Amino acid sequence: MHTRTLGRTGPVVSALGLGAMGMSGAYGAADRAESIATVHAALEGGVTLIDTGDFYGMGHNELLLAEALRGRNRDDYVLSVKFGMLRGPSSEFGGVDGRPEAVKNFLGHTLTRLGLDHIDIYRPARLDPAVPIEDTVGAIKEMIDAGYVRHLGLSEVDAAVIRRAHAVHPVADLQIEYSLISRAVEEDVLPALRELGIGLTAYGVLGRGLISGHWKAGHSAGPGDSRGFSPRFAGENVEHNLALVDALRRVAEAKGCTVAQLAIAWVAAQDADIVPLVGARTRERLAEALPAAELDLTAEDLAEIEKAVPRGAARGDRYPSAFMSGLGVGN
Repeated sequence: MHTRTLGRTGPVVSALGLGAMGMSGAYGAADRAESIATVHAALEGGVTLIDTGDFYGMGHNELLLAEALRGRNRDDYVLSVKFGMLRGPSSEFGGVDGRPEAVKNFLGHTLTRLGLDHIDIYRPARLDPAVPIEDTVGAIKEMIDAGYVRHLGLSEVDAAVIRRAHAVHPVADLQIEYSLISRAVEEDVLPALRELGIGLTAYGVLGRGLISGHWKAGHSAGPGDSRGFSPRFAGENVEHNLALVDALRRVAEAKGCTVAQLAIAWVAAQDADIVPLVGARTRERLAEALPAAELDLTAEDLAEIEKAVPRGAARGDRYPSAFMSGLGVGN
């Protein structure tokens, strides 16, 4: 497994990271034993970056990772944690809390659930519109100075917020959705990251499975699967989007790889400071994804991919309308 450094100040991590959200019910029921086996297989395959959020499954994901990582050398993995999303007893989302006192409260619970004494990268999941980002970042800086956190990260914010946060404390990386069908970051965010020396951890690189090559026409999301509410998976939108996948499949077949591997490698090829997060829930999907780290794309390959899936070609927003207002950038 190749490695990459997250920006100028961040840690050295594997060229692919593991996103653990799907192991806690975001896409329907997941098998706990298989999830833990997948985390183990990722570590054994050279993956060192693992991403979670304290609100994934209402703390379920952190407890799952605590079990999966128990007994492992703490220096063998880099743990990225998002915080701040509020949820009710029925798992409904209730806004964002970025107050300094809340930052420390969230962190205390996370450390306890994980059974750790520090988090490698700690980041607000979304911007709290009622709290200046300087205040939220200032609280994380205090936790860095106290040794509870190693690096500051951000998630789903625009270039202006990135600059304000970076002025308080160096930002290691921005986590944001980036894929062949979600490219809004290319306009203002990526140039700002390059200017400031900040890395990018890209989630949704397979469009929540839409451009994985495994989602079929007529397939519907099951109980508890958030894709049932996603505009990109709805009605005529999904038919249009799967036609893009068919075009991408032809490029992948010519390259001798799978659609998923090509889509992941495309994200990694956009900049040496970008680390794709793969949301594999099973060892089978992980085994398919890992070779993408070794897949070299030529200028001709990239041109063919662009032809197959031009920027802005996908139909439907990446989140339901209620969630779009909380994003720093759109599609």
